Amino acid sequence: MTHDVNISSRNLFSDASGFFTAPYGEYFKFMKKLIVTNMFGPQALEHSRSIRADELERSYMNLVDKAKKKESVDIKKEAMELIGNIICRMSFGRRFTEEIGEADSVQGSVIKSSGTKKKMILEILFFFEILLFRQVEKLGISLFKKDITAVLKKLNELLEKILLEHKEKPNMNGYNDMMDVLLSVYEGENADYKITKNHIKAFFVELIFGGIDTNVITIQWTMAEIVNNPIIMERLREEIDSVVGKSRLIQETDLPNLPYLQAVIKEGLRLHPPVPQILREFQQGCKIGGFFVPEKTKLIVNLYAVMRDPDFWEDPLEFKPERFLTSSRSGQEEERNEQAMKYLPFGGGRRGCPASKLSYMALGTTIGMMVQCFEWRIIGEKVNMDDRYKCFSKTMAHPLTLTPVTRLSNLELKNLVNLQT
Repeated sequence: MTHDVNISSRNLFSDASGFFTAPYGEYFKFMKKLIVTNMFGPQALEHSRSIRADELERSYMNLVDKAKKKESVDIKKEAMELIGNIICRMSFGRRFTEEIGEADSVQGSVIKSSGTKKKMILEILFFFEILLFRQVEKLGISLFKKDITAVLKKLNELLEKILLEHKEKPNMNGYNDMMDVLLSVYEGENADYKITKNHIKAFFVELIFGGIDTNVITIQWTMAEIVNNPIIMERLREEIDSVVGKSRLIQETDLPNLPYLQAVIKEGLRLHPPVPQILREFQQGCKIGGFFVPEKTKLIVNLYAVMRDPDFWEDPLEFKPERFLTSSRSGQEEERNEQAMKYLPFGGGRRGCPASKLSYMALGTTIGMMVQCFEWRIIGEKVNMDDRYKCFSKTMAHPLTLTPVTRLSNLELKNLVNLQT
């Protein structure tokens, strides 16, 4: 990490308003401190725990209903609703499936109806989300202006509506959500950095499309690996049953006592990182390994290759959660430090993902609930693990369609529901 500050920029588009793609400077540092303090830090996460617990219960009840009807479910769709609702409620007190999902479906329909080349370009543009606040002509893609503008217009309308609601009724949800915090900074005069409405909208667009999708991809891949490995499924279920029991849903406070579940999540992130490559930019020229690297040089770190490197990992292509179980051997601290350099699902250094703790909790409770409460039936003997690139993410090429079967008796289900309500 000698050159951490020097390569802490992602200045791919110089006039972007977003936080996640901003160059490393005053705006980035101000926003990171703000969102960690008010959304992703320990105290903020404790404050919003009830939101995540409520959405987990809603997802559980939805799956119980599907199980009673013997309906198959698309794991990606179920995860999208759960993670989307969590992030949107924490952001501005509105559930993803109310109106934001409508905007997402507009985006999806545009991409789906596009040709291969056009689709690739659109997905890359949506990934950076900067078009919402720029003139499309600046990128020289007037050919796609109609398609892109339709999506961005809808998103802009939704965000303007949410901004207005929060401006007229601060703390409308009984607490300060992230929109309230950012509006307070925007309207205040004593902030260390003067943000604009475009900064606010760009942040939420990035959070919705980036934060939701990465977690959904991880849930999908990890569930596929678990279903394909019955021994892992059984061991995981035994651990959850012994710690949580069958009278209540798994909770975030259970996660520290579920080391094998934590190992399963980490192994899912290692084998299937939601963002296989991360991009950086050198702010200054410097020497690395005897070579001079000029200022503004773009750096691409292939996390996918690092976390599958046979020099670092035994049987790197195998799904083996036990590799992450804490060892009691001497030299444990040195082992952890070494692992930190080869295990980077959320990046690292100053540009490491500020929401990594939230992701670990959401992934743990979501996958934990699915394993605790349901058996999962598939068509055929194994899940098809073929993959494809979607912009900078590597997703499953085929939907993960499974049929849930409740593990609990009618009495246990009734008790569980009564305890959660």
